[in-house]
Amino acid sequence: MYQILTDSCCDVPYKLLKELNVDFISMYIDVNGQEIADDLGKSFDINAFYQEIAEGALPTTSQVNVGRYTEFFKQYAQQNIPVLYVCFSSGLSGSYQSALQAVEIVKEDFPEAEIHVFDSLAASGGEGLMVYEAAQKQQEGLSLAELLAWLEKNRLTYQHWVTVNDLNHLQRGGRLSKTSAAIGGLMNIKPIIDVDTQGKLRTLEKIRGRKKALQHIADKIVENTGTPNEQVIFINSSGDYDSAKEVKRRIEEQIQPKAIEIFPLGPTITSHTGLGCIVAFTRGPLRQ
Repeated sequence: MYQILTDSCCDVPYKLLKELNVDFISMYIDVNGQEIADDLGKSFDINAFYQEIAEGALPTTSQVNVGRYTEFFKQYAQQNIPVLYVCFSSGLSGSYQSALQAVEIVKEDFPEAEIHVFDSLAASGGEGLMVYEAAQKQQEGLSLAELLAWLEKNRLTYQHWVTVNDLNHLQRGGRLSKTSAAIGGLMNIKPIIDVDTQGKLRTLEKIRGRKKALQHIADKIVENTGTPNEQVIFINSSGDYDSAKEVKRRIEEQIQPKAIEIFPLGPTITSHTGLGCIVAFTRGPLRQ
């Protein structure tokens, strides 16, 4: 018996995690001076959060600190339950390092505790899809060691395809210069972003027009989905569900995956992308 853990950056509803018997730790967001825990929809109202951004709020995020991780892991160490924590990409947050420090602290009191911190090198629904499939493998009977080996082998097969609608948020986060954001806005440029082998965001292309960008996202998912009839695809959107449905439709025109699920993009990622971000996730060839 072992417990799979993750964090709220996985951007899948808490109800789904509960069905999968996966526990999670919440990230915190500061909105207009108020600190709010992202509990994946249990009490956090994501649509109200989107509305606050639409009205001009500029939320900030913070990584999970060592103390919170220590308490999170300790409850399982006390019960002698081995855990596997699938963590938000180390390329995007210092949370991974904080989790490793917390494990050392827990082991001071519980030296026999078995706590594995696995760097997903993924974000949002990419991390969520990895957690979803890990839970499926657990249900199929894989031991903790077998699941860790499977995750190591498949970690870089999780594909992320992103387009944003608001260049100003990328500029505010330091991922785009003020000049580039201004010119891009005037020219209706929509960047196509993915996640590299170090779990960091990178801009691959710049496409003119929202519709072309959505088609490009759909095409990339089709191109990079291995064995479509066995693959579940996740799509996350920060408030533009019509565009998310459009991407789903365009994917289904070309392939018939096992399922395509649409979820809200969580507040941690939305704080950096702004409204209208569309992200699609699948599993296929290794990232390059």
